[in-house]
Amino acid sequence: MPKRDFTPALLISFVIVAIIICLVLFPHDGFQAAVRGVSIWWDVLFPALFPFFVISEILLGFGIVHFFGTLLDPMMRPVFRIPGIGGFVLAMGFAAGYPVSAKLTSQLWDQKLVNREEGERLVAFTTSSDPIFLIGAVSIGFFHDASLALILAVAHYGGSFLIGLLMRFHGRKSIPTPQPPKEKGSVWKQAFITMHKARNLDGRPLGTLLSDAILNSFRLIFVVGGLVVFFSVVLTILTSAQVMNVFYVLITSVLTITGLPHELSQAVMNGLFEVTLGAKAAGGAPADLALASKVAIGAFILSWGGLSVHAQVVSLLSHTNMRYLPFLFARFIHAILSAVIVLLIWDPMQRFRSPQAVFKPLYDTATPIMSYIKLLVPLSAMVIALAFTVIIGLFLAYSLLKLVYEKVGGTR
Repeated sequence: MPKRDFTPALLISFVIVAIIICLVLFPHDGFQAAVRGVSIWWDVLFPALFPFFVISEILLGFGIVHFFGTLLDPMMRPVFRIPGIGGFVLAMGFAAGYPVSAKLTSQLWDQKLVNREEGERLVAFTTSSDPIFLIGAVSIGFFHDASLALILAVAHYGGSFLIGLLMRFHGRKSIPTPQPPKEKGSVWKQAFITMHKARNLDGRPLGTLLSDAILNSFRLIFVVGGLVVFFSVVLTILTSAQVMNVFYVLITSVLTITGLPHELSQAVMNGLFEVTLGAKAAGGAPADLALASKVAIGAFILSWGGLSVHAQVVSLLSHTNMRYLPFLFARFIHAILSAVIVLLIWDPMQRFRSPQAVFKPLYDTATPIMSYIKLLVPLSAMVIALAFTVIIGLFLAYSLLKLVYEKVGGTR
């Protein structure tokens, strides 16, 4: 009989008991943290994510996702080693923010449109912040400087594409999903035929499809909210119990070695757990600290995503065979890349730092829904257009390099 290892179960049990004890010892702090978590969920996450959850379900049901997949397949496979349908996930992930791309990827896996390695690559580089949060919450709300949005966007989304290029080497020996059989005619005709087949295969009436999309999205958005509240409470009560002091010392040492101010250790610690708390702490750091350092830490936190986002992604992928370790590795590398990019482009980007550098419609509290739509539509459209532009540019660069290699080397 094989020997059983109870160490993981005992460790998890010990952590849970410790959290419960801290919650009993600091009930007021835990309650305040729970209120803050609910506020973040209701004011930020619910209006930002719920519409995209519903829309993504409907687009999958109507086969529109499959339509874009056929169009983008010739570009996505050679550049990122991902089926063309990943281009749609990329655009939606960049426009809606985490964890929309994980939800879409799990649905693609359910339909056998991606395998394990392709899904891991896709989630690794499409999990990102949405532009409304990056501009409205981080740049304007936390740093009180809209001109920082361009620097954060270049570092954050640029780092995402670098991760996509790095992750193409993940699972190099895996067998890719087969390309859909090519029909006669143009690629547009093939895309419409694929969309029609996907719609017939789904077969749900519009009413059923809409109700299923709303119910599934409600269930998912409550899971997301619960995880945000949980990590907000855990971070607060562990800080109140002085348990986090060891981690603060470690983070301070790392920041000192890298030349960043040790005063930003609080922001890093908060950001490791929850992205909103970390970004807010980075923006609220002492004014005498170098702004470049604070923005670099803000970019690090945005790209890391926080353990709250990690838990959301894990919960969405729990029914698949995709692993967490590649995602964890990609988040860590993305966070470091984003911080380094901020420091590298800080001086050259200063010429673009002006009050007119960022377009952001005014938010009217009297009409919150219309104000949100005015924020959502132009920013999301801009991010989607930029994402597709980068994909096309990378494909053209790949094609040019391939052509040069074949001409010089004589073989592929």
